[in-house]
Amino acid sequence: MNKNSNLQSYPRQQSYLKMLIAACFGTFLEWYDFLTFGALAVTFGPLFFPSNDPSSSLLASLATFGVGMIVRPIGAAFFGSMGDRIGRKPVFMITISIMGIATLLVGFLPTYAQIGILAPILLVSLRILQGFSAGGEIGGGAIFLAEHAGEKNRGFKTSFLQLMGPFGILASTLQITLLQRWLSAEEFQAWGWRIPFFVSFLLLLLALYFRRTLEETPAFKELQTNSPKTEGQLINNLRDPEIRKKMFLLFFCVSGGGAVLFFCSQVYLPIFLKTTVKLPVELVDQLSVISTLFLVTTIIFAGWLSDQVGRKPVITCGLFLGAALILPAFWMMQAIGSHLPLSRQDINIIGCIMFGLSFILGLLGGPQAAILAELFPAKSRNSAATFPHNLAAGWIGGMLPFIVAWGNQEFNSSLVGLWYPTAFLCSAGLIAFFFLSTPKCKKLLE
Repeated sequence: MNKNSNLQSYPRQQSYLKMLIAACFGTFLEWYDFLTFGALAVTFGPLFFPSNDPSSSLLASLATFGVGMIVRPIGAAFFGSMGDRIGRKPVFMITISIMGIATLLVGFLPTYAQIGILAPILLVSLRILQGFSAGGEIGGGAIFLAEHAGEKNRGFKTSFLQLMGPFGILASTLQITLLQRWLSAEEFQAWGWRIPFFVSFLLLLLALYFRRTLEETPAFKELQTNSPKTEGQLINNLRDPEIRKKMFLLFFCVSGGGAVLFFCSQVYLPIFLKTTVKLPVELVDQLSVISTLFLVTTIIFAGWLSDQVGRKPVITCGLFLGAALILPAFWMMQAIGSHLPLSRQDINIIGCIMFGLSFILGLLGGPQAAILAELFPAKSRNSAATFPHNLAAGWIGGMLPFIVAWGNQEFNSSLVGLWYPTAFLCSAGLIAFFFLSTPKCKKLLE
């Protein structure tokens, strides 16, 4: 069978728009569930990790957030191999179910004051389940859409999946902001923080409804036609020197760099502004919402741009800009915040800095879904892409807020910890510049 005729072999294939909506809705739920925990890190500290030292309580909460990221590679290895073996669609249904149930159960957890040490143990256990399922979803969704997207404008088409992270942040932040506005501080601390986790169950039902309509990708159908007995490829990938090299480049440059920028600008930055700079919580949440909306347009633009000039120039530009500007950006925001109360001009400057960081993140996020698929052959693509992608997001990005906060506390500085992401982005940019090589567009039915 001619591989290039594969799309014609499935004339009833669903429209890409319908496929995009169904896949994105489920991925949005994954991000919403996963990031709601991060948005409530300051709240979870005294509830589950009470301490006389607020900094220690926050560190424990951030470490629990990081635990979910650390287990993501395990989920990626498990579900990635499963996706190569049984198909992309079945894995989607399994991962979304695990994530939704684990998140719902967080809303029912008793606090430390009610059951003692068992409370943080249960919280960490559910966080591990969240991370395990996210490992199969995040990365796998990119492969799924890229294999459906065709060859033309693949970067632009798949960039919409990358919006689910910002939208997940936006939804969780808006919801928490509204709850804090409607409820008193005592009510929110007592029971209001549980509501976002209950809402996730309704989103889970909708996600399952949409996802059941998805069709398997043309690339996997082609594999089944040519070789009905498919198998997991992770071990074979690690033995192949060419694939192993590309997995490292994906891990360190594309996914690692993107994870560092994401967690610096979207997860750690709001915490920094609330706890270190001590800006009003409502102001930080409002600025976060606006900068996230700006990130949406940047991601789509960067995806389109990568179709025109190639993935590598866009990605390396984002890495070098991040390395050069992360530390000065945080320093400037701290300097402005040291002169409270803020003027309108001060707020505008902080907002512009947040916009700039969002733009840099978008340069990594826009081409990411396309390049995940383009680096690897179809038979090993799911496991070869999802494992290093989630390893980077989990071990590098997920632990970044904790490492930065720990470095700041250890050296009694609010900025010294940011040398870690700065050095990482600089190294990733240099490696990508010299060794990353990707075509503008590649056939994926190979």
